[in-house]
Amino acid sequence: MPNAVTTPLNIIFAGTPDFAAQHLAALIHSEHNIVAVYCPPDKPAGRGKKLTACATKLLALAHDIPVQQPVNFKAEQTQLTLANYQADVMVVVAYGLLLPTVILQTPRLGCINVHGSILPKWRGAAPIQRALEAGDSQTGVTIMQMDKGLDTGDMILTATCDITLKDTSASLYDKLAELGPKALLNTLALMALGKHQRQAQNNLQATHAAKLDKADAELDWQQPASILDRKIRAYIPWPVAQFTFDDNSQQHRIRVWQASVIELEHQHLPGTIISCDKQGIVVATTANALRLEILQLPGKKALAVADILNGKADWFTQGQSINRLIQPQQELT
Repeated sequence: MPNAVTTPLNIIFAGTPDFAAQHLAALIHSEHNIVAVYCPPDKPAGRGKKLTACATKLLALAHDIPVQQPVNFKAEQTQLTLANYQADVMVVVAYGLLLPTVILQTPRLGCINVHGSILPKWRGAAPIQRALEAGDSQTGVTIMQMDKGLDTGDMILTATCDITLKDTSASLYDKLAELGPKALLNTLALMALGKHQRQAQNNLQATHAAKLDKADAELDWQQPASILDRKIRAYIPWPVAQFTFDDNSQQHRIRVWQASVIELEHQHLPGTIISCDKQGIVVATTANALRLEILQLPGKKALAVADILNGKADWFTQGQSINRLIQPQQELT
């Protein structure tokens, strides 16, 4: 275990999205010193493709914290710049850049990462979504000592929360954004006193949280309603689960923002509309049925089915078949 360090700690923070910025905010309001913030270069965004700073950079600038935005850490000067901050520890949260061994070993206490799962489960880019999709009843955050592997470092501290049957990735993200900063501050307190303990991960229990892709958002009515419900909740707010619907003149890609499982024995083919009313559109699956409650038609905002039926009542009728999503390269309205 490293020697104890007197607080406050000098910290380099590396992160990108709002999730990372919420951790940075907790550090800014703590006793510790943020000597620098690292984030990726600004990226074009919006219709005008204007270079836009990430949430972490904006927060750092608002507090007059030096910001570094290297493309990578291959250059010796980039490595030297980081070393010159003489940080006790580097905190990494959803940064997006790989850290070479020389960087991992530069801070006195190395680099620690806040990961959105209970490791070794769901290593990788989409731990929140994959935990929901798999039907896990619990998740959390793990603070780990980083090594050269992908989320394979020794665990220092974990904090857990329940996953409810109504949680989406968006709501679970909010839970972890509250849980993570507290766990991070507790970890840093232990590290400052030299009292933190590291536990190796059991690689035999590891699972991989693959990055989400738009093609993954296809709803397959040949699956049970419970699996489809979990996918819908896991893919909010992006890429949003969807299916195609044929109104006899053209096909439309329809997004599903809310659904619920209906326990129902039936003899309908998967994808058949069993019933349709203001509560929702009940669709047959291989086990039970799925009630679609909030949908988004092409070019429109998400609406409750009751509102959609006011103008599209002829679209959804009992006995009608809902198609599976056709391939993304095919143009739909």
